[in-house]
Amino acid sequence: MPFSAYLDSMREECRQLVEELGKGFDYVSVLGTDVKEAVYRADKKSSAAQDGEGECGFVIKMHDGRAFYEYSCDDISGDKKELASKITAAVATDASLGERRITTKAVSDEPMKQDFVRENDFADYSDEQLLGICRQISSELSAKSEKIMNSIAMIRTYTVSKLFITKNRELSQYYGWANAYALIIYVDGRPAQARLIKGSASLADVIGKVRSGLDGIVDLATHLVKATPIEPGVYDVITDSSITGLIAHEAFGHGVEMDQFVKDRAMAKHCVGQYVASPITNMHDGAAATLSVASYFFDDDGVLAHDTQIIKDGILVAGLSDLASATQLGTAPTGNGRRDNFRRKAYSRMTNTFFVPGKDKLEDMIASVKHGYMLFQTNNGMEDPKNWQIQCTAEYGIEIVDGKLTDHYVSPVVMSGSVPDLLKSISMISDSFEVDGSGFCGKGYKEWVRVSDGGPNLKVRVKLG
Repeated sequence: MPFSAYLDSMREECRQLVEELGKGFDYVSVLGTDVKEAVYRADKKSSAAQDGEGECGFVIKMHDGRAFYEYSCDDISGDKKELASKITAAVATDASLGERRITTKAVSDEPMKQDFVRENDFADYSDEQLLGICRQISSELSAKSEKIMNSIAMIRTYTVSKLFITKNRELSQYYGWANAYALIIYVDGRPAQARLIKGSASLADVIGKVRSGLDGIVDLATHLVKATPIEPGVYDVITDSSITGLIAHEAFGHGVEMDQFVKDRAMAKHCVGQYVASPITNMHDGAAATLSVASYFFDDDGVLAHDTQIIKDGILVAGLSDLASATQLGTAPTGNGRRDNFRRKAYSRMTNTFFVPGKDKLEDMIASVKHGYMLFQTNNGMEDPKNWQIQCTAEYGIEIVDGKLTDHYVSPVVMSGSVPDLLKSISMISDSFEVDGSGFCGKGYKEWVRVSDGGPNLKVRVKLG
């Protein structure tokens, strides 16, 4: 079994700590985490393989019938009475807050014992093989044009082992994900960057996807060096899957994370049950909703992965919660409790957030646009959950005139406006669907977790600049 041998050896230690702390708390859980990442990179002049960001440690979560407390540490071995006393003394400071503590309901601890595994092919490749593949991709790209000043290829793999134990539950999970990147610096009068990023649970799959897209990277670069700024205005827009995913992420991402409901920092809290989008619009989130970079079997609160429908036929129907916010609000947790690492608090966080495919053909959507743009490649985005405004940046757009894509590229392109206005303007949704994962999302400026983006193509009317 590929699950962490270290965590496997710590099962009894976790059980003993839960039992000891259970003498003073109504609910106790121990989450053990062992994450490993490897990075392989090559460009024209150099190549290297190195460890990426990993972590190994434990989080102990307790509930005293009124409030949650958490304690993290690198090791839980040794005398359990001594460790339990140390933990109890550490959280006593929080208990001294008295009436200022956040009150939550009792925690359910339904019996369950299961080991979850998602197989991967990472062991089929040595470090030298993966580094060699990066060198090969970099060389192949460089050979395609003398105008390519540098070509970078990168492969990242990470594997996650987590162990979760309470009085009545014992869960473990193992899974992995791989991303492959190819990027060129292209100069023809002026410089431009063009890139391709793909993700998969299979190295063979993700390497094949990038290799098959190398010509497309060079072709894109030849257009981007000629790209012009867009003339600001309100346009009919067709989104590629990544921009659709960015809209989903920013429009109903942080805004429906229910720890924001608790703090009354999200407009969405007051709009549940109301029309917030076009009636043809449906949106989901969940680690079990699709297979991508944010897909796991249970969250960092030990809640099994969900597929949560956020919008149904244009109506906002649900938010995303971790265990603490769900108990505070009196709702069932949705399996969205996620941590930056074992030293950080669990928050309500997005996973795979996407619009559901519709019935339209992409070619018909483009043909319906008299004058507008098709936008491609997520760059970044921002959201104001309190006032429901968003700003999304695409790497580039292609002008559409009389229902046809032209050869005129604009870059970069910023989309902005009111979330309800944008979502209510959705008039067509493609029957195609793609979700990919390579990015991270922060809660504010920190608390980074992996998230996916993607979905179908949308036709919207929105302000561009």
